[in-house]
Amino acid sequence: MTYNQPDNQGKFGKFGGRYIAETLMPAVLELEESYLNIKNDPKFKEELNYYFNYFVGRPSPLYFAKKLTEKFGGAKIYLKRDELNHTGSHKINNCIGQILLAKKMGKKRIIAETGAGQHGVATATVCALFSMPCTIYMGAKDIERQAPNVFRMKLLGAEVKPVETGSKSLKNAINEAMRDWIANANDTYYLLGTVTGPHPYPMMVRDFHSIIGKETRIQILEQENKLPNALVACIGGGSNSIGLFYDFLEDKNIKMYGVEAAGKGLETGQHSASISKGEEAVLHGNKTFFLQNDDGQIYDAHSISAGLDYPGIGPEHAYLHSIDRVKYVSATDDQALEAFQILSKYEGIIPALESSHGIYFACQLASKMKKDQIIVVNLSGRGDKDIDTVSKILDIK
Repeated sequence: MTYNQPDNQGKFGKFGGRYIAETLMPAVLELEESYLNIKNDPKFKEELNYYFNYFVGRPSPLYFAKKLTEKFGGAKIYLKRDELNHTGSHKINNCIGQILLAKKMGKKRIIAETGAGQHGVATATVCALFSMPCTIYMGAKDIERQAPNVFRMKLLGAEVKPVETGSKSLKNAINEAMRDWIANANDTYYLLGTVTGPHPYPMMVRDFHSIIGKETRIQILEQENKLPNALVACIGGGSNSIGLFYDFLEDKNIKMYGVEAAGKGLETGQHSASISKGEEAVLHGNKTFFLQNDDGQIYDAHSISAGLDYPGIGPEHAYLHSIDRVKYVSATDDQALEAFQILSKYEGIIPALESSHGIYFACQLASKMKKDQIIVVNLSGRGDKDIDTVSKILDIK
């Protein structure tokens, strides 16, 4: 069966869609038409690949983590090293694609939301590259815990607007960005950072990140002469994970695992595990799984990692869960901290706290697999931004 999602209405099964104010519908339809017109255009692909190769630094390496593999004594663990991209995470893939689209649409101003700051940095970077003014909305709580990235955004010329409402995190930043877009849709492009929101964003962001999986397929065949047995990636909204998974969805023998943030524990209510503990709802323009209280109100997520601190999941992930193609598991704050330290000490690679969730699960999975089997885990971000957070928790002096 050919995997062909979403449909013409932007639905992944019953998930996704366009649940937006009428005032925003013309802007969303314009975006969809513009993207569909250029996505297969050879000149656009050539320009996109130029920036991937010479600005972003792609292809990112696929690295055999020998010492990590030996420590856990099972399957070979490979790291898809998207943290080596320019700006330090996978986020730049999507930002390059969308800024090129925005320019072709004749937009004059860019807005974005950010949680951990990596999408904000990537957005500020491409706006500097293409001389576009940009405003980035960021929760006040995230501004405090991601100070290095806030400085980078400002250094690159972005205006960073603190969001003081609600939990002062990613959900609230998206709310403010969408309000701005509604008020300024004629000349403003909303450069959304993950695979959520109204159609065509989940599809479009996925397409730009699918370079991760395409490269992985080529690289693992070159190194091992066979495909991996399992793919693992952390998941908040879900952009880095769908980027790795997408090119392999029709390879039925490959198991896939999206690792949600279990925070302080799934039973505590202080987590970001929206597939494990959420229910279907509509927010931010799409239908998917969100964390809700007994009254159906969306409640605040929690994670030690700002980039996973979101109460929902991309609609394509909700669909992949519903058809049992991807298994969604979780790792706690403490487990992510453990993996953060292990990868640093054993491989000399300091991962982002987001990626550490995936690393933890991949290591546990490897220990239960055979030595001739292979796991690829997406190392979606580097840990420079998290050093202050981790040093305070671990009291490293």
